[in-house]
Amino acid sequence: MFCYQCQETAKGQGCTIKGVCGKTPEVAGLQDLLIYTVKGISILAVNLRDKGVEIPLVNKFIIDSLFMTITNANFDTDRFVSKIKESYDLRNRLINELKSVGGDIPSDCDMIIWREDLYEDMCVKAKSIGILSTEDEDIRSLKELTIYGVKGMAAYVEHAYNLGFEDPLLNIFIQKALVETTMTNTSADKLTALVLECGAYGVKAMSLLDKANTTKYGNPEITKVKLGVGSKPAILISGHDLRDLEELLEQTKDSGVDIYTHGEMLPAHSYPAFKKYNHLIGNYGGAWWKQVSEFESFNGVVLFTTNCIVPPPSKSNYSNRVYTTGTSGFTGFTHIEDRVNNQPKDFSKLIEHAKSCSAPTEIESGEIIGGFAHAQVIALADKVVNAVKAGLIKNFVVMAGCDGRMKSREYYTEFAQKLSHDSVILTAGCAKYRYNKLALGDIAGIPRVLDAGQCNDSYSLVVIALKLKEAFNLDDINDLPIQYNIAWYEQKAVIVLLALLSLGVKNIKLGPTLPAFLSPNVAAILINNFGITGIGTVDEDLRKMGV
Repeated sequence: MFCYQCQETAKGQGCTIKGVCGKTPEVAGLQDLLIYTVKGISILAVNLRDKGVEIPLVNKFIIDSLFMTITNANFDTDRFVSKIKESYDLRNRLINELKSVGGDIPSDCDMIIWREDLYEDMCVKAKSIGILSTEDEDIRSLKELTIYGVKGMAAYVEHAYNLGFEDPLLNIFIQKALVETTMTNTSADKLTALVLECGAYGVKAMSLLDKANTTKYGNPEITKVKLGVGSKPAILISGHDLRDLEELLEQTKDSGVDIYTHGEMLPAHSYPAFKKYNHLIGNYGGAWWKQVSEFESFNGVVLFTTNCIVPPPSKSNYSNRVYTTGTSGFTGFTHIEDRVNNQPKDFSKLIEHAKSCSAPTEIESGEIIGGFAHAQVIALADKVVNAVKAGLIKNFVVMAGCDGRMKSREYYTEFAQKLSHDSVILTAGCAKYRYNKLALGDIAGIPRVLDAGQCNDSYSLVVIALKLKEAFNLDDINDLPIQYNIAWYEQKAVIVLLALLSLGVKNIKLGPTLPAFLSPNVAAILINNFGITGIGTVDEDLRKMGV
């Protein structure tokens, strides 16, 4: 195997024996193969579209397949085998469709040779089409950066789709980008332009999901979320999918089972639509990587709606209490099937399971504040602008992105603690767990940590920045008193970074390490053209950033 798509990749170079995330070489190979087949299907889809034929099933299949291969989303061998079989059938259908409209069959769409009775065919094919099959280091780097960008974009598109929102242009771009990564004669300049185009479509994807979430559940409001526990048996919901949460809350009303959020589900408490559920008690625990100990003490059932799974230790006492749904999966965890004809998922099995469990063990108390998405911050715009003009707020620091296990990430806690008291942190994503429970106070009633929500809510930070630019009559977003110190871990953070670059944001600090998939030449492009740098020591970076 070879995989270097996440920040924690082995030795900062690539996982070759087993994924640091926990995926086996077998799963890694099947993920590579699924991406490969999706490229072939994209070639056919693009050719059909040129003939005026659109098959919606293809769009959803590609989005789901990309999402399944995101770091920590799915470790289930059988699910990948099934998806690859499905891709083979879909490819054949598309070939027949293309023939029926008089189209030529592209020679490079035959992306998998497969005999249904021979699983080994998959394994053999997977060895020849992995990341390293592209020999040129810079071309490989740019192609992988594009693929990781569309993987992150697919996550946001999938969530919006679940709420009934689509943008055909996003599907067209994703398929076009995948096709481009199959080209053997493409240039570094063309791929660099494609990477920036990917960022622009990333903004569109985040905007679409923001529209879907706020149309369905209302604009987030400033909300205090309980960190303690109640006395009833409970279900802990993790991941990102708000529709899954809504359906779980509906099905647990009057059941005697409480619901707690975990990780990136924390921002759900700020949506008005969820406040009517009295059994949505609070948030339990912190970022995804602490789940092994937190799931043990939670005592109840856990539901993963998307990525952020950490393979449980062999002697854990909670494996039989974990369920997955959507694109997430892990061998041994019970999977809740997808919706049929857009009807709610059936969570009855895990609800009944939860009733037999003990109540959660309290691991912390107090409360935490969130709900500072763009609508709420813009409502406070006059107050914020006045605080800036009065010199009370000197700087904003965007500290969005992902958290992770590496000890070096303590940098972000220390950075927040040492940040000048006239600075405000703008955050989104699970990176916030490094500092959102610190007593950092407020400035003129404005909390010094403004949490916009999930990683996809980084869009809110962009909207806030653009509104501030307008309020101060500035021509360039980089003239704002905003610094960027972004933590990344997986592919959704990649699309957030590309989105910022597409908007012209410069001088971003990216850590705790720069991506292993950036070749020296590609890294130089980002450094020279956009001023991207890695992090140093906290004191050194605070001095350089003037915060």
